[in-house]
Amino acid sequence: MSYLKITHELYKEAALTPQASLCCISQPSRYLPGLTVPTAMSEMNYGCGTTVHLGELKPQDTILYVGVGGGMEALEFAYFTRRAASVIAVDRVPEMLAKARSNFKLAEEANSWFQSAFIDLREGDALDLPVADESVNVAAQNCLFNIFEGDDLNRALREMHRALKPGGRLYISDPIAAQPIPEHLRRNERLRAMCLSGALSYEDYLQQISGAGFGTIEIRARRPYRLLDKERYSLTENILLESLELVAYKQPVPEGGARIFAGETIIYFGKERLWDDEGSIVPRDIPHPVCQKTAAYFRQLDRPDVVVTAPTYHYGGSGGGCCC
Repeated sequence: MSYLKITHELYKEAALTPQASLCCISQPSRYLPGLTVPTAMSEMNYGCGTTVHLGELKPQDTILYVGVGGGMEALEFAYFTRRAASVIAVDRVPEMLAKARSNFKLAEEANSWFQSAFIDLREGDALDLPVADESVNVAAQNCLFNIFEGDDLNRALREMHRALKPGGRLYISDPIAAQPIPEHLRRNERLRAMCLSGALSYEDYLQQISGAGFGTIEIRARRPYRLLDKERYSLTENILLESLELVAYKQPVPEGGARIFAGETIIYFGKERLWDDEGSIVPRDIPHPVCQKTAAYFRQLDRPDVVVTAPTYHYGGSGGGCCC
């Protein structure tokens, strides 16, 4: 049985009976005034973080959410859009779509502002999305793409890129691995389906996203997710999995690679005006967010009047940053 078929069967089981050990089911929904998340929906929160970034979602956005699960994040997206078919939720598992449809009916009862018609549920595959070219402003997936093997991951990312309008945003929450995952675990198709053995390194995942055509990437969060311990997984050392949240913009990839903002800043405290490597004036005494290429540029200058801070892997976002 292929790993995609095993994944399908696993999430069919998870639709019929909530799986407490699958992904981060204990993570609560974000508090939004006037939003009540039905218990049946929160019990099926099969993500590893969030793709709903407050302050960035607009009523006029059309949002594509791939891998609907119990529907919690689709409901949260609809909180901001509140119009018919403004959230397109795609899943390849009919049982999961049926459960989400049932959960949205519960959400209607619990929220006077919500209508199930706000969400357009579609059966479809991340590798061949049932969505027109350049038709959405926002695309999102939570703890899904790490399941895909190399060529399939590339295809899924390119499908998201295809669906987005120019300048559109791809929100991702996915596990990454702090150390390489051995082949005996990568070949374990059930562990892959459970989001435990398919994770790439931070650098490799960003390269995949850039390779799909996303020219700017902002790292929003990076935190512990799971531990693959030596005894249970036949390893020589424990492997930490982290949850990575990011936003990738459908912008041309600059020469030299994507602009990646990971919380690095430069702090200039000299007497003269200072320009960054793109000709913008750097404010004095104020931390100035920069992408990793500009951070590297100033590190190699080794100026006595400039401090370059290390990545925090938490970048607040500014619609593509202010440099590079």
